[in-house]
Amino acid sequence: MASRRPVFTRATFQFFKDLGCQNRKEWMDTNRDRYQAAIVQPFRRLLEELAPRALELDSRFDTSGRTGPNFSRINRDIRFAKDKTLYKTHMYLKFSVPAPSKRETGQLYVGLSADAVTVGFRIYSGGKRKESTLALIAEPRVNADSRWVAKQKKRLGRRYER
Repeated sequence: MASRRPVFTRATFQFFKDLGCQNRKEWMDTNRDRYQAAIVQPFRRLLEELAPRALELDSRFDTSGRTGPNFSRINRDIRFAKDKTLYKTHMYLKFSVPAPSKRETGQLYVGLSADAVTVGFRIYSGGKRKESTLALIAEPRVNADSRWVAKQKKRLGRRYER
């Protein structure tokens, strides 16, 4: 069995740290190849590794590998933002089902920044939350162990959102 090498390395986190200190177009232009090697390619590799499992959960998950549906953008939209820094110092890989209309379907995600790794899911559909793709995936699992939600609420404390 071949040894598995990590998807993300110190270079990934160092890039975000350096970008946080040098958040200018000239710096990004100079470090574009580094961005591709330390951020883009590892995130693409993670997509390739996680896509089969995501598709097992729901075959409708978008695994196309495009910016937007799967990857967050590094460029910040500064038109109406108070924060005028040009680049985001974090990146997300996400899986969601393309919405048939403006309906929210939820997302599974993995995010990285200079000092954090986040993994989770989100559903922002208000009253229609129970119709989302993630709710339909989760419902049978939660029903199978009724104590699971209570354990998570206790574990997360005030950070729990429902």
